[in-house]
Amino acid sequence: MRTSALLGCGIVVLAGCGSMPVTGDVKAVDASQAGDSQVQVYAVPPREGAEPSEVVDGFLESMTSDDPDFRTTRQYLTKEAGRAWRPSEGTTVLAKAPNRSGPSLHDKERKNAETSYTLTGEKVAAVDEQSSYQPLAPTDYSQTLHLVRENGADGKPEWRIDIVPDGLVLGQSDFKRLYRSVNKYYFATGLTDGQSTLVADPVYVRNRTDPVTRMDTATQTVRTLLDGPTDWLRPVADSRFPAGTALQKRVTSLAPDDQNVLRVPLNRKADKAGPATCRMMAAQVLFTLRDLTSARVERVELEGGRGRLCSLNSDEAEKFASDNGSGAPDSQYFVDDKGRVLRIPGNSKGSGDPEPVTGPLGTGAVMMSAVGVARDEQSAAAVSVNQQNLYVSSTVAEGELAPPVVTSKAKKAADRLSPPSWDGRGDLWVADRDPGNRRLLRLAKGEGEPQEVTVPNLDGGRIEELRLSADGVRIALLLSKDGHTTLKIGRVERSGPEEAPTVSVEDLRQAAPQLTDVTAISWSGRSRLVVVGKEEDGVQQVRYVQADGSTSSSGVLPGVNQVQAVAAADDELLPLMAETVGDGIVKLSPGDNWQTVLKGGTSLVYPG
Repeated sequence: MRTSALLGCGIVVLAGCGSMPVTGDVKAVDASQAGDSQVQVYAVPPREGAEPSEVVDGFLESMTSDDPDFRTTRQYLTKEAGRAWRPSEGTTVLAKAPNRSGPSLHDKERKNAETSYTLTGEKVAAVDEQSSYQPLAPTDYSQTLHLVRENGADGKPEWRIDIVPDGLVLGQSDFKRLYRSVNKYYFATGLTDGQSTLVADPVYVRNRTDPVTRMDTATQTVRTLLDGPTDWLRPVADSRFPAGTALQKRVTSLAPDDQNVLRVPLNRKADKAGPATCRMMAAQVLFTLRDLTSARVERVELEGGRGRLCSLNSDEAEKFASDNGSGAPDSQYFVDDKGRVLRIPGNSKGSGDPEPVTGPLGTGAVMMSAVGVARDEQSAAAVSVNQQNLYVSSTVAEGELAPPVVTSKAKKAADRLSPPSWDGRGDLWVADRDPGNRRLLRLAKGEGEPQEVTVPNLDGGRIEELRLSADGVRIALLLSKDGHTTLKIGRVERSGPEEAPTVSVEDLRQAAPQLTDVTAISWSGRSRLVVVGKEEDGVQQVRYVQADGSTSSSGVLPGVNQVQAVAAADDELLPLMAETVGDGIVKLSPGDNWQTVLKGGTSLVYPG
């Protein structure tokens, strides 16, 4: 352990400790190996007589530790600053650990009493007080730490930081080591037909024990669940927990018993919930924790101030899932070289023999170029080969092809209709890219008069492709502008009467700012997308991106040549499919390599 360079640093499980120079103008503070969650850094207090640069370096190093309540970290601050500093205010994520330069004050009469250092770097993300992650296009970061001399316990003056911004500042490697992405679940609002559908709300919580709350990861996650939806999701989702519901005091650990039953002790506010509401509360907890604990949670029991409130098992909770679909494994659908819509049976996991769908879309009477299939697999929408007309037809009954439900008036095929997409509510969506009348359209239950959906803040971009999430409250858009195509995710808001709501897409946010050109997208599961794109001057890559825009080093998938389209299922155990140049349609099953399925075919999709 190199205390002279690090002011003390301990790491268990993996050997090594990031070196922290204390001389020179600009130095990086890189505390750990990239993203290994088993690396643990222990904070060590400042040494007696430490120089200002050592104090700054030690403070930055200590922020990357699991220091309880950051008590040791606060020792680098003056007494007043230590009491006022709020590390839970939020987290700034930099591409690399912050550089520090200084001092910036050179006044000889003042330098012995005060000094300051500037922290710089490239800001790539921010995590707010709600633990909500926001990816950012790389921007310059700069903050100042001011230091003064303050008498220590022995009366000797020591350098300490008296001006410090609230929150933490971490490099990406430390952020990925210290935090993990989890989904908490709420119920979508504005549903018709008495539906109750859970929506994933991704947040980041601390690995192991949170320094401030002393809660383990599962307990932190339940605590954030009880706090309610993040600001971005709040307009379209709500919680069934009564206002003010919280964990009982001194609860810092939640774990299922040997029967996989998790008991959650809540305060008296939870007693207000009736039996039906309580079961929905339990479903929120069960979905939130089902993939988080080492032992799978099979049943949740909620306890209030007066004892047990209700219980719910995993099978009973499935009725609230947003991805029920047809109840059978999703089939894959594509358009063959005759313009027909074909189906690969779902039980074959992408390896079965294609067969034309039942009904007019399978006959080739009108040649199609793109298809979208409803999640119940009872109907489909297809765009004509010239991309001018959108047709809707049954895939289970014979009949004549009905007139198109949408027609584009654009002169060029490339300016006409996008491939269609169905949401989990059974509504059909398509974009008309006509330069003279660009529109995002929605057809309730895939029929009737198309409704134009407003999309503020497109900033001149054109919708090239769209995909609706299974829960129906999020839409992924590929937007082209100035020769680049980027991915943004918007919130689908509904207002007004249920039979004729006003629908808009609000609060667009970048989902993969590191990719300057995105080729294809598909939802994969409840809050994740598969994205095909490339970084500036980079090569094409296929990777997973969370709905909040965050990525992980494990999210990059094996390479495949020249991907034009990609298709993923709500069931993450089904293979990922891709349309490529040269290899045709290929599939990637869990734990396997890419395999060729068909040499021909376009517009391959799963339902949705």
